[in-house]
Amino acid sequence: MFAKVKSAGVFGLVGYPIDVEVDISNGLPAFDIVGLPDAAVKESRERVRAAIKNSGLEFPIKRITVNLAPADTKKEGPSYDLAIAMGILFASGQLPLSFDDDIVYLGELSLDGSLRSVTGIMPMFTDISKIHKRFIIPSSNSNEAYHIKGIEVRVANSLGELVEGIKSGSFSSLPSIDSNNFKENKEQLYDMDFADIKGQHEAKRAMEVAAAGGHNIALIGPPGSGKTMLAKRLPTILPDLTYEESLEITKIYSVAGLLDDRGLIVKRPFRNPHHTASKVALIGGGRTPLPGEISLAHHGVLFLDELPEFNRDVLEVLRQPLEDGTISISRAYGTVTYPASFMFVSAFNPCPCGFYGDLGGRECRCTPSEIARYLGRISGPLTDRIDIHIEVPAISYDKLTSDIHEENSSKIKKRVDIARKIQLERYREDRIFYNDQLSARLIRKYCLMSSEAETMLKGAFTMLNLSARAHNRILKVSRTIADLEGSELIEEEHIGEAIQYRSLDTEYWL
Repeated sequence: MFAKVKSAGVFGLVGYPIDVEVDISNGLPAFDIVGLPDAAVKESRERVRAAIKNSGLEFPIKRITVNLAPADTKKEGPSYDLAIAMGILFASGQLPLSFDDDIVYLGELSLDGSLRSVTGIMPMFTDISKIHKRFIIPSSNSNEAYHIKGIEVRVANSLGELVEGIKSGSFSSLPSIDSNNFKENKEQLYDMDFADIKGQHEAKRAMEVAAAGGHNIALIGPPGSGKTMLAKRLPTILPDLTYEESLEITKIYSVAGLLDDRGLIVKRPFRNPHHTASKVALIGGGRTPLPGEISLAHHGVLFLDELPEFNRDVLEVLRQPLEDGTISISRAYGTVTYPASFMFVSAFNPCPCGFYGDLGGRECRCTPSEIARYLGRISGPLTDRIDIHIEVPAISYDKLTSDIHEENSSKIKKRVDIARKIQLERYREDRIFYNDQLSARLIRKYCLMSSEAETMLKGAFTMLNLSARAHNRILKVSRTIADLEGSELIEEEHIGEAIQYRSLDTEYWL
């Protein structure tokens, strides 16, 4: 007998439908799976056989052929186990063929028949729901289903529970998930705040400007000056995630198998890889390309501490994603493109010992050549892609023990939100969202300066020998500073502040 059931696969962040066709015929007992299965799919033969027997059902001692269509698409992972088992039960007559054939089955089977969660459920839901609206999934994947609108999802803990539900005569007898009453979760709970940081008002201002315009920022200062504290608190002043942004991030984490019990990412990601991370860890890859740190930081923050300690080849792979907001990973059987639109925050010491230019009295013992070699690990093209370079000096004892209440994150965030709303309205027809996304053409259109501001920028361009990219970065940061001040025209003081945020372009650091 023949039966066909629905399942789904995922390639990158794209879910696609899979037809699981099962034919049971007389002949020598065999169990073959065709349709470009990988090792995990081939091994499902043993999982399915044991799960059916241990669920009190009969496994046919006949010739069983399973085809995963389309046959020219490589199938990976254990998510087809449940669909294969259901196809066998339908084809062997243990379940009625008249049962709804428009249901998508997803899940990995244990040998005892229980259902395990699978990765990539979220992109399968979002893409397959355009074709099929009904799903049966493991209970352990139910949290992801709550956040997709317009689908009907039933859950099961085991193959036996699912079969009993179907035999009872109705799909509706299985436990359901109501995904149509989704409420956007704006709650942002952080256990850290900018008020925790004493002093460092210039650095806090730079972080505010970076957050308001989505700019990349480098924090330069001696050990213990608060660079890491500043970076970790950046998400607390960024705008809340929208529902669409949450879904984008959740799809990435679903494919990577990193979702928590909530099933939806509601906070902006903060990724902080160690300086020993490889290129694959940073951009993603592997035999089956999985997202790397830059994609896991999508719509959030990628923080690289001790930037010069990273392998230079690793840092250079950041250049293209910083410009394009995506990363394409090519492998033998295809190319996967993952989103990678993130704020890049880096921190490093001004020299190998960390005390070059320290105002706290600690003496630097590094030679000029050692300092140049240390900072030379960061290439000029990468430096050009960082909009803001800010010095974070050592904090004095008086400031550290001061009773003055520092401004908290919520107050800073209000100003950032106002600036972002101005940008959203300004760029509504240009399909960008904040100033860092301005192209050269849009910079000419929207970064209008007063004559005094233009004179100052021209002088800085000549004196500091800036590149064309650095010139555009200064204009974009100036546009953000003007937005924070509520000014439509970029004034001289806005240009002046933006130029101060180019520490690595001055001779002091060269």
